[in-house]
Amino acid sequence: MSYLLDSNIVTYILKKNATIDKKFREVRWLKQDVFISCITYYEVKRGLLAINATRQLVDFIKFCQIYKILLIDDLEIIERACEIYVDLQLRGFIIQEQDILIAATAIARGLILVSNDYDLLRVQGINLENWARIEY
Repeated sequence: MSYLLDSNIVTYILKKNATIDKKFREVRWLKQDVFISCITYYEVKRGLLAINATRQLVDFIKFCQIYKILLIDDLEIIERACEIYVDLQLRGFIIQEQDILIAATAIARGLILVSNDYDLLRVQGINLENWARIEY
């Protein structure tokens, strides 16, 4: 299995959340691939810079040296994001553009998206796990 970590999960990892850390260690022990989106990189880094969290910023930079950052460099991701947006709009749901792009990246790349964002449950065709819950 290969995973794409959402911004909230990366934040939990940086804060050393015990529940997330346990699952993350298991995934690393099994040598499963872990990625983050460039959108996640942007969201996490801007947040850390905004609050001047220098220790967490150093940890985040180290994290990004280990786990590959996926760029939105594939038109398939953008096409998928457009489809997700329209589908959600037609069903009366609105979620953040960043979440749509992260979800589109996971779907286009065939990755399991790990998130604690319940809005993502509305995205059709997404393979979603929530490591913040005990019963993952």
